[in-house]
Amino acid sequence: MTPIHEDDHLLVLEKPSGLLSVPGRGADKQDCLASRVQAVYPEALVVHRLDQDTSGLLVVAKGDLAQSSLMAQLKARRGKKTYITLVQGPVAAEVGRIEAPIGRDPAERKRMAVVAGGRPATTGYRVRERFAGWTMLEVDLITGRTHQIRVHLTEIGHPIAGDPTYGNGTSRRGPEGTTRLFLHAWRIAFTHPRDGRLMRLEAPLPPDLQLPLDTLRLHGERSEG
Repeated sequence: MTPIHEDDHLLVLEKPSGLLSVPGRGADKQDCLASRVQAVYPEALVVHRLDQDTSGLLVVAKGDLAQSSLMAQLKARRGKKTYITLVQGPVAAEVGRIEAPIGRDPAERKRMAVVAGGRPATTGYRVRERFAGWTMLEVDLITGRTHQIRVHLTEIGHPIAGDPTYGNGTSRRGPEGTTRLFLHAWRIAFTHPRDGRLMRLEAPLPPDLQLPLDTLRLHGERSEG
């Protein structure tokens, strides 16, 4: 875990891929971000979660008052979370919005899917860079359903590179240099729970995600279309 910001009321960390945000069922309770933080700050409370394989920014509240304020902001959609991802194929629209309900996949209960009667879910995206066969996106998570970005992008035909659960053969392999799910919580914006100032924090892509992009660029696989 890498600290990005810390004060008396909150802590913003960069979670590495492979680390649980909070204890899972049957998981070692010490082997998660929440337990590691609470070993130093017993009063600390994780405000939101990232999938185990997703890297990037997580906010931790130091105490109940900060947690209440931050969670209220997220619930009211006043807090903003932006991700960077690499998806298979050329995404046609430069800017788009996906609105589709998400629930348990009736055919495989460990997966999520777009299903009738699921919870409402909205994801916004913008094209950041184009490559031959791949598109890098900035994604705004407007609601916060389990696996929302992965499910929504797969639903529109653009699964995330390195995704073993929702991808196909090509997307699961990803471009050369892909070693894991290409999904990174890049930026977070919220109002400080104590003094009301705007907090806008970023975590650059880690080296294991930068590598496949550098390889695509090195091989001249950037697309202008």
